[in-house]
Parts: sequence; C-alpha cells; structure tokens
Amino acid sequence: MRTTNSGVSDQLPFQALIIDDDADRRETLRACLQFIELECHVFDFVSWLQQSKAFALDAVGVVLIGESSLPIALNKLVAELDRGPVIPKLLTCDWPELDQGAFAQSGILGVLEQPYRYPQLLDWLHQCALLRERGITEPRALPDMPGFVGQSAPIREIRHLIAQVAPRDISVLITGESGTGKEVVARCLHEHSPRRDGPFVPVNCGAIPSELLESELFGHEKGAFTGAISSRPGRFELANGGTLFLDEIGDMPLPMQVKLLRVLQERQFERVGGSKTLEVDVRIVTATHKNLELMIQDGQFREDLYYRLNVFPIEMPALRDRLEDLPLLINNLSQQLDETGSGRLQFHPAALESLRLHPWPGNVRELANLVERLSIIHPGGVIGVSELPPKFRHIEEPDPARYVQPEPFPEAIANGPGLQADVEILPVEGLDLKAWLESHEQCLIHQALDATDQVVSKAARLLQIRRTTLVEKMRKYGIERQ
Repeated sequence: MRTTNSGVSDQLPFQALIIDDDADRRETLRACLQFIELECHVFDFVSWLQQSKAFALDAVGVVLIGESSLPIALNKLVAELDRGPVIPKLLTCDWPELDQGAFAQSGILGVLEQPYRYPQLLDWLHQCALLRERGITEPRALPDMPGFVGQSAPIREIRHLIAQVAPRDISVLITGESGTGKEVVARCLHEHSPRRDGPFVPVNCGAIPSELLESELFGHEKGAFTGAISSRPGRFELANGGTLFLDEIGDMPLPMQVKLLRVLQERQFERVGGSKTLEVDVRIVTATHKNLELMIQDGQFREDLYYRLNVFPIEMPALRDRLEDLPLLINNLSQQLDETGSGRLQFHPAALESLRLHPWPGNVRELANLVERLSIIHPGGVIGVSELPPKFRHIEEPDPARYVQPEPFPEAIANGPGLQADVEILPVEGLDLKAWLESHEQCLIHQALDATDQVVSKAARLLQIRRTTLVEKMRKYGIERQ
C-alpha cells in the first residue's frame, strides 16, 4: 500500500519477487513474467538476504521461492517476507521440510512446476491477486464525513471503492434509493481526488425545468433569449478544474442527453446563443435513484451516454440493509445538531430497538429529519419509545407507569393561579428563559391534549387560548395528535 498526497491509500501495481539460487530457472521465470508484462524483482538467496531489510514489499503480490544453497529454514525466510500483510507465495521446487499441511501456515498456495504454461501461470497469478486484494486493510487515511458513517460491510466496501477510484480521473455513477447519501459520496470522491483544490459544483437535473437546463449547464450570452440581460457562465465553466456532480441524471431530457454526450466526448461546448467554442476540464460524477438500464430499454435514456457515465459504478445501500450502523448514524446526526446549539440527544435502548424495526423508506434523510425534529421537541433530552412519533413506535413502551401524571390535569389547570406553587427557583448561574418557557409550554400542551383525548378545541379551552393559536403552537413544536 502507498498513500497519495490526497490522503487516500492507493494500491500499488501488482509485482512479482523471485528468490532462487537456480540461475536458469530464475531467468526462465523472469522471461515468462515479462512476457505477460508483469514487473518482477529477481534475487539469489545471498543477494536477497543482503538487501531484504531495505526492500519495499508494498507492491509485491506474489513471491516465487526456488532452491536455496544456504542452510536457511523456510520459516525464517517467510518471517522476513511477511513483515506486513501476508504475501501469497508459490514454490518453484520441493522444500523437503514442508508438507502440504504447512503450506497455508506459510502463505504458500502451491508448487509452480515446469514447463511453465500460460494458462496455468495466469491462474496462479489470479489467485494471488484476489488474496492480495482481500488482505488489504481498509484505508485509514480516508476520514468519515458527516452523514457518511458506519462500520457495516456495505459501508466498508464503499469506502474501499472510494479509495480506489478517487485518485483516478474517470466518471463515476452513484446509484441507490433516495436519501441514501449519494451526494455525500460524490463530495468524498472530490475531496480525496487530485481535483480537491478545485470547485465542487452540484446540479440537480430533476429540479431544473428542461427549457432552462441547457442554459444552467452551459451558460448563455446576452440576448440569447428573453430575460438574458447579461452573459452568464454555466455550471461546466464554474466546475472547470474540479468536479461537476449531476444528481438525478435519469431526469435529464433526451435532447440534453445528446448535448451532454458531446461535451463528454470532446470536452468542448458553446454557450446558449454563442458561437465561441469553450474548452473545459471537469470530472463528471453522476447519481440517480432510477434504473437507467430499464430506461434505455424504454427509449428514455441514451445507451451511449450510459456507458460514458457508468465507467465506475458505486451502489449505495438502503438504510434497512445496514441497520447495524443505526446507533453510529444517530450519534453523528445528534453531534451535528449539538454543534448548532440544539443540544445532544440520547436514545434509550428500547427506542433504538423500535427504530431498528422501522422500514426506513426515506433512508438516512428520513433518519436525519427525525433526529432534528426530536432535538426541537426534546432539546438535550433522552428519547424513549413514547417520545418517538407514533409511526416510529414498533414496540410497546416498556415502562408506561413513568408517563402517568401524578395529578389529573383538568383539576390542576382549573386551579389557575395554583400553578404558581411549582415555579422553580432561579439557578445561581441563571437560565435560558426562552427555552425554559418553551419547554414548559410544550409540556402543558401535551397534558391538555392527553386530558381531552386529543381534541384540539377542548385542549384550547383548557389552556384558555384560541384553537388557531393552539394549532400554530403545535405546528411550531412539531406536536401531533396521538
């Protein structure tokens, strides 16, 4: 492994290391490997032992071990080779000290016997390459980004894909359901690429009317159409030297798909109403929740454009397929809200269990909306099952007794001035009066609704306010009738 200056661990090219005291076999193996354009390093055992300490094994994907004229044990040689991750090895002759059972312990796949045949050699190298990929640890230099957290297998795989493709200037197509975090991945690709110092320009193709999309992407000249009172650069120009993220590419109309294909092929375009050809250097990252292959069959998406965009696909998993990440996601979202002054939420284990049973049709975006809503209603509080909105309650409240009012509310509120007896003593350090009043106002509204079986007009009479005023306050605090 090596780390690029972008901070992303990048896999080095696959290389071979040959260690053999049989000169003829060394040269035969070198010739075979060079024939298939595989870079190799060749040593006899004396030379290898002299240089092994300084030799970088990062790029070595297979070690071919031959005959040794030195009194050296193979396990000593293997220990020197496996200073880091275990490297796949092939023997090119028999080592009497080893039996088949010891092969796996030493990382030895088998014996490569003469005569060397191309299919056999290629098959061994394929096995070594796969083992090398599986042995690569997750890139530690790639940081978690807000909204893109988790330790589930699908998320680890996506991080690995980002590490592989971010440094390479090729088009990436991100697919997945709405709300899974496709734009977060696009930004991660940009920020860990050589273009990270350039602009990242997002465009939602589904949010721009089709008649304005061409001007939005390519810009326009003064007088190109009614309302074009001055020249204006498009998103391609604004993204020059950086990354252009085309979200919901499946919503792009067919006429625009033709023009986009031309820009991808030629890296040139003209502004609307202009004749000057402009050159642009951008990396294209696209995303969609639609099935583009089905759209191609229905004639709604160009096949040639699809293959231009889908050079490197990344599919985002739905939240229901990575529920083990739920506590980490909630913690991350709560931390972000805490930084804005909303207070950090804590979730009771029963509430987390209830959320695990939710189908999450809106994915991470739905979870973010829920956490933000709860932080408004219960700032800095602990969320139990009963604090969750009704549609998120998939288990019974484990301790309903704690929600029973010690005194029937109607009598308490009917006493009016008697409430003054519960006025708190002002703390020495003071308090946020607005937040204190809002918290108590929400509590009283909940009690009034509970006491009147969720009838808003009756609750308003208990609180001695107009019904419309109560409705506005419920909307303000996100309170719904149960």
